[in-house]
Amino acid sequence: MDILKIIFAIILPPLGVFLHVGFTGAFFLNILLTILGYLPGIIHAVWVIAKK
Repeated sequence: MDILKIIFAIILPPLGVFLHVGFTGAFFLNILLTILGYLPGIIHAVWVIAKK
């Protein structure tokens, strides 16, 4: 399941974070990072999913 979340994190970073943590601060932070730049959003999403 983590591989699928990482694929979603690369395509649409907030979706990958949402599937992993739900509506938490990390989700809203990822939305902000994705708006500011797509690459920071991807890095944050993969980090949140891999941190587990």
